[in-house]
Amino acid sequence: AFASLVFTVTDPNDLSVINEFRKGLENPEVLKWPKNGGDPCGSPVWPHIVCSGSRIQQIQVMGLGLKGPLPQNLNKLSRLTHLGLQKNQFSGKLPSFSGLSELSFAYLDFNQFDTIPLDFFDGLVNLQVLALDENPLNATSGWSLPNGLQDSAQLINLTMINCNLAGPLPEFLGTMSSLEVLLLSTNRLSGPIPGTFKDAVLKMLWLNDQSGDGMSGSIDVVATMVSLTHLWLHGNQFSGKIPVEIGNLTNLKDLSVNTNNLVGLIPESLANMPLDNLDLNNNHFMGPVPKFKATNVSFMSNSFCQTKQGAVCAPEVMALLEFLDGVNYPSRLVESWSGNNPCDGRWWGISCDDNQKVSVINLPKSNLSGTLSPSIANLETVTRIYLESNNLSGFVPSSWTSLKSLSILDLSNNNISPPLPKFTTPLKLVLNGNPKLTSNPPGANPSPNNSTTPADSPTSSVPSSRPNSSSSVMFKPGEQSPEKKDSKSKIAIVVVPIAGSLLLVFLAIPLYIYVCKKSKDKHQAPTALVVHPRDPSDSDNVVKIAIANQTNGSLSTVNASGSASIHSGESHMIEAGNLLISVQVLRNVTKNFSPENELGRGGFGVVYKGELDDGTQIAVKRMEAGIV
Repeated sequence: AFASLVFTVTDPNDLSVINEFRKGLENPEVLKWPKNGGDPCGSPVWPHIVCSGSRIQQIQVMGLGLKGPLPQNLNKLSRLTHLGLQKNQFSGKLPSFSGLSELSFAYLDFNQFDTIPLDFFDGLVNLQVLALDENPLNATSGWSLPNGLQDSAQLINLTMINCNLAGPLPEFLGTMSSLEVLLLSTNRLSGPIPGTFKDAVLKMLWLNDQSGDGMSGSIDVVATMVSLTHLWLHGNQFSGKIPVEIGNLTNLKDLSVNTNNLVGLIPESLANMPLDNLDLNNNHFMGPVPKFKATNVSFMSNSFCQTKQGAVCAPEVMALLEFLDGVNYPSRLVESWSGNNPCDGRWWGISCDDNQKVSVINLPKSNLSGTLSPSIANLETVTRIYLESNNLSGFVPSSWTSLKSLSILDLSNNNISPPLPKFTTPLKLVLNGNPKLTSNPPGANPSPNNSTTPADSPTSSVPSSRPNSSSSVMFKPGEQSPEKKDSKSKIAIVVVPIAGSLLLVFLAIPLYIYVCKKSKDKHQAPTALVVHPRDPSDSDNVVKIAIANQTNGSLSTVNASGSASIHSGESHMIEAGNLLISVQVLRNVTKNFSPENELGRGGFGVVYKGELDDGTQIAVKRMEAGIV
């Protein structure tokens, strides 16, 4: 008699899982496994199965067109090292891979898995490659990579393209020291690239085409990933500039940043990179198009001043773009400041003179932050600059003192720091609402004393909301802002002196004698004029002129550049620098010296407030004739 001994080589638990795997398939015949049982690790070994002794180590069924779910106890194949299920039609819930501590390569991409369990990644301590691309996982709510994945310290390749990953990019991915390939395109990721990616050893990083709000923020951190060869960031909401340090990526061959909100000039370091492909389309890049060394380059749909590589921008354009760089590219300006002519009417906040030269920069409440650029000094024709009510900080560039035509600089309600530069031309500098200037920190120039002379409004399409009165400083040529002012100067109309002020002092005495003589000869004369010589101890260092009416006295203080003329009756005029005021006008603007316009009283008379037709606010001291 012959005795038959039937036994199997394959581990019973492994055999059980494989049989369940086959039973769940709609088309198991594709596998060409024995129909009536058998031994996967026996002789002959089943197709697509690799064993080590009695344990199944690999299942490789790539591209066979298999349909159906996977067994939920797949993680009982505890010695599994390779799992190749890619490019089939597997569906349903992914089984947990928890406990597959020897699994090194798992290819599950290009299937129809619709759910992934929370503990899927637990205990995959030897995982090197994981591909889950093109699976509709958790399609309704999306899903996020769990922190358990960071225990896979040997992970080299992680590809999860179009599998409904949602939320922020996990920070721990940037700290995985072995990760070289991270492909997460066409998901639902949002937020910035975490700072933990600084100096990451990644060679390929694909974050492109995120749906919804997309990824956003700066791309500065990528310039530290010096091992990168491929970087795809297109189809997001990344903003800011391309970092100059991008040139440090000497291994980079493929860079795509198209369809974002990137701004600014193209750094020369990028232009000099010998890339195979460079895509800059559909951003807000500005300035000239450099000559690129890339083999294939595209830069359509941007805000360049020129269309040809190597063509330069107009000097005024470059000056304004450098200013824009300093104030961090507010979106409204980025959208309108394009082309090579700031006087074509499209540049928001810019007005030009008849010679098509920039004359006014009018950008109040324009979401400007950052610092003031010295480049504005290159706009020699600018006369007025209004930058109030922004979030500007730092210093006023000393180069701005070379702007000979500048008459008004309004920096109120910002965070400007002292010291202020010495302006050598007449200038109305409005500085109220700058805490650092008010606090006058040690070692800084004293904060300027303020008067209540409002800034003029420029002719511009930009709406400007200004307070009824603003603190301003009238600088004399070459002087720093004084710390103390005589109290009389604070209630007077202060006008900038000119070079001929000294001459007026010498003319003051004859003029005084002449007026007094006229006053004696004509008792009906309605006015008297007194010119007070400059007092060296007076910090104003101005000549003061008092006009007194026999019945309704008035006082105006002007500096040494002023002049005065007297006419008979009520129409006599006071001229101070470029300010010419009649007594009748003074009466009108003070409502005939109405008590409701009274500002204060002193030993020499009453001070009244008034406002001229152009909005200039004045203070008038009404004196008794006997005092003059």
